[in-house]
This record gives sequence, C-alpha cells and structure tokens, in this order.
Amino acid sequence: MDTGPRKDMAILRLSMVAELDAVNLYERFADLTSSEKIRTVMIDVAKEEKVHAGEFESLLKEVDSEHEDAKNEGESEVSELT
Repeated sequence: MDTGPRKDMAILRLSMVAELDAVNLYERFADLTSSEKIRTVMIDVAKEEKVHAGEFESLLKEVDSEHEDAKNEGESEVSELT
C-alpha cells in the first residue's frame, strides 16, 4: 500500500474523478428532467462539484510537483494542434 505523498496524490486524483463524475451525472439529469426547478438545482449542484474538483486540484499541485508542469504542457499541445 502506498504511503505518504503517493497515497495523498492518489486520494486527491480519485476525489477529482468523483467530483467530475458527479458533474456529468447532474448535468445529464438536468438535460433529462422536464422540471425547470429541478434543472436549475441540478445545474447549481454541478457547478458546486466543479468547485470541489478545483479544490482537490489545488491541493494536488501542492503534493505533486509534476502536476502543474504537465497541465501546462498539455495546454500548450492543445494550442499547437488547434
């Protein structure tokens, strides 16, 4: 079993995945409902989940020294391709 920083990085990455899965779920529910009230709440909750994912990413940057560089490299590659 991983200990220390590697375990923390795994916890944070899995937490980000869970939050982003929740975003997809709530946005899908918003698309499926015929109730404007339910749609409004689902979209609001999805936005909150995005904030949670951002919180976990912020923590991940603190414990994974490669995360920010990899993210920047990915953004650069997308810019080059598009």
